[in-house]
Amino acid sequence: MSRAQVACQLHSQCCRDYSSRLLHGFKFTLLYSLCALNTLQTNVSVLDQVQRERSELPELQLQAMRGFLHRTGLTVDKLDHLNIIHVTGTKGKGSTCAFTERILRDYGFRTGFYSSPHLVQVRERIRINGQPISKELFTKYFWEVFSQLDATKDSHGVNMPAYFRFLTILAFHVFLQERVDLAVIEVGIGGAYDCTNIIRKPWVCGISSLGIDHTSILGNTIEEIAWQKAGIFKPGVPVFTVKQLDRPMTVLQDRAKEIGCPLWVCPDLEQYESGAGPLSLGLAGQQQRCNASLALQLSKTWLQRYRQSGDLSHTSLTSPLISLPLSPGLEVTEWPGRTQTLRHGPVTYYLDGAHTTGSMQACVHWFSQEIHPVIRVLLFNTTGERDSAAMLKLLEPCQFDFAVFCPNITETITENNADQQNFNVSVENMLTRCLDNQISWQSLSGTETKQGSESELLIKGRLPLLAKTRTHTMVFPCILSALQWISQGRDAVLAAAGSPYLPVQPSVTAKAEPLREAAQVSVLVTGSLHLVGGVLKYLDPSLAS
Repeated sequence: MSRAQVACQLHSQCCRDYSSRLLHGFKFTLLYSLCALNTLQTNVSVLDQVQRERSELPELQLQAMRGFLHRTGLTVDKLDHLNIIHVTGTKGKGSTCAFTERILRDYGFRTGFYSSPHLVQVRERIRINGQPISKELFTKYFWEVFSQLDATKDSHGVNMPAYFRFLTILAFHVFLQERVDLAVIEVGIGGAYDCTNIIRKPWVCGISSLGIDHTSILGNTIEEIAWQKAGIFKPGVPVFTVKQLDRPMTVLQDRAKEIGCPLWVCPDLEQYESGAGPLSLGLAGQQQRCNASLALQLSKTWLQRYRQSGDLSHTSLTSPLISLPLSPGLEVTEWPGRTQTLRHGPVTYYLDGAHTTGSMQACVHWFSQEIHPVIRVLLFNTTGERDSAAMLKLLEPCQFDFAVFCPNITETITENNADQQNFNVSVENMLTRCLDNQISWQSLSGTETKQGSESELLIKGRLPLLAKTRTHTMVFPCILSALQWISQGRDAVLAAAGSPYLPVQPSVTAKAEPLREAAQVSVLVTGSLHLVGGVLKYLDPSLAS
């Protein structure tokens, strides 16, 4: 039976069981909700068709989203009551949203924050006052939305929304039910045809740094991508952007003029008037300073409108604001998986979900500033259409002693990983990409392949899992096995998980001698937020609790 058939079967069973349990007054578990949610993922066999339809008829995406919203009892009019801050961009939009949410929460407002993707648990995508909604609230609101959509299906093609659309609708439902004072909404992909863009009347919009990404959907040039991002502009609604290159900046200015909204470029963080001296941000990395400036402008503009009872026509903004006090919220903002450092005894992990060439350049700069002369390990993977070779080329000057590659699979036994299951790509394709990444790295570093160094690891009753050894390079079948090999029992948090997850041959163990004897080991985890999330599941167990 194919995964699509399994998903469809599970979907139908979930709906039947849900109706039955409602009748008997039973309460749904979080795990059951996650299993039902995963049936909405696009299966590998139909993903290409969906992407073609999205690129050929993008305007139909928003029309479909309005239809799904209506079937849950919501309307775009109701979304106007969420007092939304809408943020897009290629790099830094999530960090900008995190800064913004924290600033306004410190003012005493009840905040909602919708972001993607999640790192460890899907509940992370929907936050109230900075915290993922509880298991109980997620389960309750999930079935309120899911059951309404399921009940309105018919035999004429009206179906269930896909995974991200459903979570977007769920976030709106949660924020309305929980009566937040404002909602910070991060765009998923692009802007113009992203399903979050059913928002009609945001209070303020923001654009973080632009670059090349998602080209199959957004276009191959920076100008095409800028046009898509500017699709969130609304007439009369203030827009702020960080400094952009000339070509995308021209597109943003033209779109703002066409739509009829003011567009401001944020000043450098150093230009803000403050008597408190240099500002320390809660998020590391030089690139976070422009994100913090954008967050300040978004927050100040939102506060100004709030104090004027939400009447945008009275907003007296004529230029970017630089006289506002620098918020202490900037210093305590947390956004896991982005320029994050975790020290576990002699092993220090540097985690950054950089997945474009621009963000990887920033990641390399940050990592190079942080590390000392120690053993250096790269743990890397990419997804989708990303140019792995280009990113690896940027990482090569870091002079890693080991380059380790693995797919975004937390462990090979998936029964307990409902939050991190991905039906959008096959296991075979994920492992093939890892081997390709290994070859690219060997080419860059001039590493020679040793004959006969390939060893096969087999888990009874599962797919064959290969761990291929090369000089200073390794490919592992899952994140946990990679982490356990890298740490060599020296990380107490990982050691608490028990004996090594996968047995390895003596020749593989011998290669790890420098990792066992070095005074300090620095591990950079990058290339994919999904990889970083899988790593955090084991390095910070509180995120999975």
